[in-house]
Amino acid sequence: MSYTPSIFLTVDVVLFRIKEDREEVLLIQRLNEPFKNSWALPGGFVDKGEDLDVAAKRELLEETSIAIDDVKQIGAYGKPNRDPRGHTVSVAFFENVDYNTVAKASDDAKEVKWFSLEELPKLAFDHEQIIQDAIIKNPFLQ
Repeated sequence: MSYTPSIFLTVDVVLFRIKEDREEVLLIQRLNEPFKNSWALPGGFVDKGEDLDVAAKRELLEETSIAIDDVKQIGAYGKPNRDPRGHTVSVAFFENVDYNTVAKASDDAKEVKWFSLEELPKLAFDHEQIIQDAIIKNPFLQ
């Protein structure tokens, strides 16, 4: 008897900066469903044979035009109903960038914007929880 799993693997990136003593996180406005026009973390599906950290950096670059050298893992998020497309497990990462880092929307992102951690919009998926966990793990913000 053969079993074919129906769980998909994705990555999400929480990108932080501090500008004028204000802690900010980069969000994308989604171009496509699910959650079309909602704000979310940059991220997407892992390609076959791709390392998780490589996928995270690739998705960040594709959606925001920001290239980074390193990411730190936050954790895995896999509640069965976190994504309306099906059971998806996301491995989330974070990194800190300079205050003058500029993002440009591309690929699946309609828009990109830096948000103050105190003024986050309603977020897609479980991205609010991922951001909160990233804040706890990030010594840059302590």
